[in-house]
Amino acid sequence: MTMDMVLQPCCMEHVERYGEIYADAFSGEPWHDAWTVEDATVHVREILESPQSYGLECVVGCDVVGFILGSSMLFHYGRTFEINDLAVTPEFQGRGIGKKLLEGLLAQLRKKEIKAVHLITAAEGDLPAFYARHGFSQEHRVMLMGVELCPLEGLNGD
Repeated sequence: MTMDMVLQPCCMEHVERYGEIYADAFSGEPWHDAWTVEDATVHVREILESPQSYGLECVVGCDVVGFILGSSMLFHYGRTFEINDLAVTPEFQGRGIGKKLLEGLLAQLRKKEIKAVHLITAAEGDLPAFYARHGFSQEHRVMLMGVELCPLEGLNGD
């Protein structure tokens, strides 16, 4: 069965739909995060409100079924882009929508002369291989570090 998919820029008018998709997608494998739609909507809205944000949504029929979103930042060697979110509603996962969104975003970023694209993803499961197929590799010169300022609920099965 062929699906007509349209990729178009993310827009604030669809932020509630992005929140629904995000909460739905990140409740499943491999994340199992306890997002509410309200919190997910705030999360996406905060990224979209950044002047340097950019993203694409995927529309099938009349429904937004996925999106990819991030923001750029200027460094001494040029502008880079960090992908914050790539989410596809569970009923449309496994149909190539994530691939199309990622490829579409990378093509747009090349046109904008972005020097590099970064993201953080789960270390286990299918995601590292998915991103590797699109040219991403684990960086060895940097590491993700963090400090808990107060107990975090909902992490690692807590």
